[in-house]
Order: sequence, then C-alpha cells, then structure tokens
Amino acid sequence: MHRCRLLCDTNAPAASPECVLNVAWVVARFHDFIEQWNGISHSGGMSPLAKLQSVLAKPFMPAVFFLCGVSYDSVTLSRIDRLVDNLVLLLYLAVLGALIVLTGRLGIESPPEREQLLSGSQFTRWVWESRPYHPMASQFLFGGLFSAYAIFYSQSATFAGTAIFFAVLIMLLVTNEFLRDRLSNLRILVGLYAVVSFAFFTFFVPVITGFMNAAIFLLGALLSLGVTLYLVQLVYRRSPDQSGRQPFAVMAPAIVLIAMLVGFYFMNWIPPVPLSLKFGGLYHEVKRSGDQFELVFEKSWYQFWKRSDTTFPADEPIYCFTAVFAPVDLNTTIYHHWYYRPNDSRPFIHADKIPLKISGGREGGYRAYSFKQRLDPGDWRVDVETEDGRIIGRVAVTVLSQTEEQPTLATVSY
Repeated sequence: MHRCRLLCDTNAPAASPECVLNVAWVVARFHDFIEQWNGISHSGGMSPLAKLQSVLAKPFMPAVFFLCGVSYDSVTLSRIDRLVDNLVLLLYLAVLGALIVLTGRLGIESPPEREQLLSGSQFTRWVWESRPYHPMASQFLFGGLFSAYAIFYSQSATFAGTAIFFAVLIMLLVTNEFLRDRLSNLRILVGLYAVVSFAFFTFFVPVITGFMNAAIFLLGALLSLGVTLYLVQLVYRRSPDQSGRQPFAVMAPAIVLIAMLVGFYFMNWIPPVPLSLKFGGLYHEVKRSGDQFELVFEKSWYQFWKRSDTTFPADEPIYCFTAVFAPVDLNTTIYHHWYYRPNDSRPFIHADKIPLKISGGREGGYRAYSFKQRLDPGDWRVDVETEDGRIIGRVAVTVLSQTEEQPTLATVSY
C-alpha cells in the first residue's frame, strides 16, 4: 500500500484509478526494459546489447582480442624481475590450478539431480551452473600466461638454437585461441599446465635466488613437476578409482613434456632467461666517459641506422662491447666466445673465450667489453654465452685486408 502511494499523487487515495494506471505504466516500462536487454525491440530494430553481441560474434573478433592482449602485455610487462608482474603470473597459475582441479572433480563425479541441486548450498549450485564457462576461463588464463612468457623469452631468444623453445611458446599462444572446445579434456589441461609452470619457474627461481646454473634450472623443473603432480592428486583424492591407472594416464603427458623441456635445456634450446642482451657490437675503440661508454666505429654519412662496425680492417685492435640485463641481486659470469672462419664455405671454429663477471639491476644492462689485438681476414662472430653455454646474443663482423682508404669514424654513447 505504501509503495503504491509513492507512484501516485500524494493527495489521491491509494486505490484510486490514477494510482492503478501509474503502477501499470511502470510495470509495462520494466517489461520493455527486460525485453530490450534480451535483444527484443518493438520498433523492429536491435537493442544496444543485441548489437554488441552481434559484433562480438564476428569470426574475426577472437583475433582482434588476441592481438590487443599481446600488445597490452608487450607494453605493460617491462622487466622480468618486476615483483608485481611475477605476482600476477603466480596468481594466474594458482587460479588456473584451482580451475583444473574443479574441472577434473566435476568430470569424475555424477551430476546431481535437480531436486538435490536445489536443496544444496548456493556455492554447489554455482559450481555446477558455471561448468560450461570453465573452458573459456581456462583459455583466458592460458592466453595470459603464454602471452607474458612469449614476451619475456623473446628478450633472451636468438636466431640460434634458443629460438626453438620460443617458437614452441608462440605456437601454444596461437593454438590456445582454438582450444576452447578441448579445454574440458583433463589430459590436455594438465599437460598445458605443466608447460606454463615450467616456463614460470625456469626464470622465477633464478630471480629469487640470485643464482643461475644447471642445478637452479633443474630445481625449477622439479617444482613444476611437483605442482602438477599435486593438482592431479587433488583431482583424484577420494576417487572411487583406487587403482591409480587413471591418475597416471592423466599425468603421463605432463611428465613427458617436462622431460622433453629438460632435454631442450641440455641441447641449449631454451633461452637463458632471465638474462637478455640489451646492446652489443664490435668497435674500433671503447672508452669510458663519466657514466657512459663512448664507442667508436666506421660510419658513412648516409648510414643513419648504423650503431657498430660490420666490416673491420685486419691487424688492428677490435673491441666487443655488450650490455646484458640481469635481475637485481643476480651475479653471474658470461663469456665472449670468439669464432672465426676464413670464408663462408668453411664452418666457424673456436678462437677465444673470455669470461666477464656481471651484476644485475641496471635497466640498460651490465656493460662490459673484451678485445683482440689483431684478427685475420675472414668472418668473425662473438657469441655472448652463459656459464652453461646458452647463447644470450650474437654480434658479427667481416674482417678485410688492410686498405689505403681512411675510414670515417663516428661515436655513439651507451
């Protein structure tokens, strides 16, 4: 009665015709609003929500969202040792793990009857009613993780063997966009989770420990294996199947994938994250001026893009300058590994290997250089390597016989 009075003239009786008409008008408008929300329009047109749903249903929209997501990550993910970024990735892993356990548990349990579901708790009803959306949530989380890993690993990958693992991440990132219908398969979920866990712990353990070697890498691999095994254990806890065959069948692909990735490491196919080459080149001279290094190289007036020597005269000292990024508190040794071949029909052979100690924390990378007194004519390259032999980056130069021409030298500061 009081609610009716609020819709009427305050001087009119509660049961007056004016009050009844006002209530009827409000009910009709509310009914029209609900119909428009569901895409129904009496004017024959589409409601704004229906138009939005129509646009989102276009076949090209997943590609648009994919590119926008990768572009956003490439701008916001600045440093591999940034605490906030790593906590977000860790949160993604935790939520994804919980979602996989939930998907697995619902898959092995019989759906409750409608009466039983209605009499159960609100949380139970929500879990079963949201089940069709679990693959979409998993796809979102996998996409976010693979996108971040592709960005971080691209900073350390080269066109040498380490590009293989980076290519695998790119392939999984793209394939994830077409896996929605498959992401209710527990074996696929567990296998992909093993990969994203491995990719995370591979760089996160060196970041938090300040060490980078084979033992630290294997520790990260064991952590990823342990976390994945624990997820499978949670899925089949108190399961009627006590034989253990089904859990092993689910876990087997994940074990194979982690073993394969460990093999990638010993074949130097995994980028040396969290290290990355920020700058590098070969120069006539390197000298320090205050907080900067002045790098001298040959440059013609039109070569505005040039930042280092690409050809070099024989019998002159040559400097290899590099700036390698490392996380805060990570101290390690890198190597300038010099290789030589007299012509392109011959393979490169070892010429020298010079150790350089670096410390992490500098945004532009830890700067260091090595030099050689004289080089024979031919092709030379310097591989910037970790202690375990993985390539951080590579610079190259062609050494020519001494000429009479006086080169034009330029200087760049770094």
